[in-house]
Amino acid sequence: MHKLRNRTYLLILIDILAFTGVFWAAVIAANTSSSSVDRSFGGYASASVVLLAAIFALRFCFSVYNNVWRYANSQAYLFMVIADTLGGGVGTAVCYFVPSVYLGIWQSIAVVAAFSLVTLSLRFLYQQRYRHLNTTLETIHKVGVAIVGAGNTGARLAEDLLYTSKSRYKPICFIDVSQEKIGSKVCGVPVISEDDMVVAKLKTMPVQEIIIALPELDNAATRRLIDIYHETGCPIKIYDFPFKESTAEQDKSEKRQLREVRIEDLLFRDSLKIVSHETDEYYKDKVILVTGGGGSIGSELCRQIAKRSPKKLIIFDIYENNAYDIEQELRRKYGEDLDLAVEIGSVRDTKRLDSLFKYYRPQIVFHAAAHKHVPLMEHSGCEAVKNNVLGTYKTANAAEKYGVEKFILISTDKAVNPTNIMGATKRMCEMVIQCRTDSATSFAAVRFGNVLGSNGSVIPLFRRQIEAGGPITVTDKRIIRYFMTIPEASQLVMQAGAMAKSGELFVLDMGKPVKILELAENMIRLSGLTPYTDIDIVEIGLRPGEKLYEELLIKTEELTKTANNLIFVEHDTPKDRREMEIIIERLRDLCKTYDPVDSDEIRQVLQELVPTYHNPDEVNRIAEKTEEMQLSEK
Repeated sequence: MHKLRNRTYLLILIDILAFTGVFWAAVIAANTSSSSVDRSFGGYASASVVLLAAIFALRFCFSVYNNVWRYANSQAYLFMVIADTLGGGVGTAVCYFVPSVYLGIWQSIAVVAAFSLVTLSLRFLYQQRYRHLNTTLETIHKVGVAIVGAGNTGARLAEDLLYTSKSRYKPICFIDVSQEKIGSKVCGVPVISEDDMVVAKLKTMPVQEIIIALPELDNAATRRLIDIYHETGCPIKIYDFPFKESTAEQDKSEKRQLREVRIEDLLFRDSLKIVSHETDEYYKDKVILVTGGGGSIGSELCRQIAKRSPKKLIIFDIYENNAYDIEQELRRKYGEDLDLAVEIGSVRDTKRLDSLFKYYRPQIVFHAAAHKHVPLMEHSGCEAVKNNVLGTYKTANAAEKYGVEKFILISTDKAVNPTNIMGATKRMCEMVIQCRTDSATSFAAVRFGNVLGSNGSVIPLFRRQIEAGGPITVTDKRIIRYFMTIPEASQLVMQAGAMAKSGELFVLDMGKPVKILELAENMIRLSGLTPYTDIDIVEIGLRPGEKLYEELLIKTEELTKTANNLIFVEHDTPKDRREMEIIIERLRDLCKTYDPVDSDEIRQVLQELVPTYHNPDEVNRIAEKTEEMQLSEK
């Protein structure tokens, strides 16, 4: 900052000296005898002060000296001309009407024009010299890039890359489909055609990376471009917002920047727009608690809530590292504007929950705390019951006791006809909250599929395997899953929370299922590698409790569409509340007495309590005939 201020002062001093030189040169040229100059020196000096003051006053009004001239654009030069013209006019008028500082009108115009031309020329020469040095001394160290899209977005990117000293990129060419642009130059960079020969052309150029700079690019177009330019063998990046919201409007404060292609860009559908203005308003000025607030879904919920000006946000988590990370992120972004509290503790601890709810008195609770890893919970079934079922029961009791308005349970598609302990416990969690239709607190659950990039999901696993040189391991090459992005999942939860009344089970139309094999192949391509050549994909067999497909959430007839045509409510007959109390007591006693290393007894009890619990082998034998598997082939 001090360095920039010193440069501004130096520039002002240079301009004052330039004006002085131009002014007196004009005076001398207009007077043929030195005696004439001597007789009028005082008047000329006064005129110079008036003109200088007027011009500089207008320059400051137009923020001319706020520009960093090495990066200045045409607007900066235009404002400078306007300021000099208006300032010169004001100064000339003063000189004309005040006899003691009289300077001829044409002399004044000549002085102002000459001064403006000199300073403009100095700035232009400085800028061109800087650009020349930037493009000659540092070019050898820069990465050659081809920019897909020669429109406004691509041109802005090229300017940044060309004239920013710290840029590590050098634009080699633009690629476009517009016949008007092909063969011309944008920012001095040639535009070539995106035709059948484009890959061959790029291979003959010093292009090391491809940057896609097209606005409003949907997933289908992104996939098409990546398929084309993958053949160059160059890494591909996108010039886009750092995080594409799935809400209707991008944050105006966000600026485009280069980012890696994300697997979300290659989903078989575009990101869903879920949250509405009415939803935003619902969370404003509310005290909101997020259990499991440091996890993948919980932390994104906290980000979404923080945007909507809550009265207070409480993050509750057993794992302090995750809670600390999201706390620091939100404090950096919002500072004192967000009233934030972080509490460490377990949803299994009744006393801790009681003190938490009593102290903060939350109005809305998002219950995201849960064990979710299928294979681990097959081995540690008691822990799944204690954390998922009993933890949900205890948290729901605390919510009722302290007058919470809304309680939203985060559930999963694995709760539909479960084939494993984790899915069965999440179905039990749904049953725990569905039976509370007589409560003053509104309880609801939200089901969705796998979340891309969440902790423990296949995306981080595949990424680590690619970085290690492969192979990528898939349990079965036929396996399919429904996927959401983390923002989609959290926004679905928030909209459901806003519209929930009592006992609803919200589900989302998640579109077409994704083959895990294709997901692995796409991730290899995103890394600039070729599947089965650079990185192999091997099949290792299904894990305990795993099935080939997850249920299509919206295929039952017992569904009601909500105001959002992507969100449905499933009508499920809840158990009687007293019956659920007996079940909870039975599970509590079971966890106290059984062998913690053997989950067979837990599994047997859950199969009895959840009638839709099936053996995974039975489900997988008929998988090829299911609607879900057939849908993935279309």
